[in-house]
Amino acid sequence: MQKTKSQATKIIPLGDRVLVRPFSETELRKEGNKSTFILPDSVTKEKSAQGKVLAVGEGKFVDGKLQPVRVKVGDTVFFSKYSYDEIAQDEEELYFLKEENILAIIK
Repeated sequence: MQKTKSQATKIIPLGDRVLVRPFSETELRKEGNKSTFILPDSVTKEKSAQGKVLAVGEGKFVDGKLQPVRVKVGDTVFFSKYSYDEIAQDEEELYFLKEENILAIIK
């Protein structure tokens, strides 16, 4: 199990779940930020489908073998818009996702 650098996150995902902090619209529009994609204004009214991975679970068992989660803490990811569970920690909105709902890692 990987943790964030600051250790501020005391939430440990189980199985193949991933904890993500979604980017705000301001972060998506930040000048010079080459790791995100800006969507048209009509779409940005919805919640972000991009974020930074804060913590990952150990993985899931397939045919009796543990398959670790492929994303790691610090990765920037695209995820399915309606495939997460919202939680709040220290007044910050965070999302729990299953690894299968992460569409891509942004390099």
